[in-house]
Amino acid sequence: MYRIGQGFDIHKLVENRRLIIGGVEIEYEKGLLGHSDADVLIHAIIDALFGALNLGDIGTHFHDTDPKYKDIDSTILLKEAIRLISDKGYKIVNIDNTVFAQEPKMKPHIVKIRKKLSELLCVDENLISIKAKTNEGMDSIGEKKAIAASSIVLLVKHDF
Repeated sequence: MYRIGQGFDIHKLVENRRLIIGGVEIEYEKGLLGHSDADVLIHAIIDALFGALNLGDIGTHFHDTDPKYKDIDSTILLKEAIRLISDKGYKIVNIDNTVFAQEPKMKPHIVKIRKKLSELLCVDENLISIKAKTNEGMDSIGEKKAIAASSIVLLVKHDF
């Protein structure tokens, strides 16, 4: 049986924070504001994974009011999400992601992000697509006030 999930996340850009996208630190003058490390791409992927199996959203499992998640590395949350998906008998077939950022440009970082996600998700890099879009100067993303990400994942029930 196949299941499809979709996820989205957006965080405000602020000074004095590191910019982490897909588990990779990117050199930039600002970072994303959030209770955790605010990795929008990993958060979108987690929501897509949970959505595919009707498990709620990232906040259902990792509450932003819980002190144990304060400044947590989102890769830890992703590993837990993968464990939950695997416990339900599913594995990733493929995953398609888009990062929306006016700045910094994402293209120079895509190969490194795909490699990192491949390791975290335990799937071949060829099963992970990452695209980058700007918002052509429009809205909070285009005005360099925020970065967003979307993710779509296809899961399959694996045979044991």
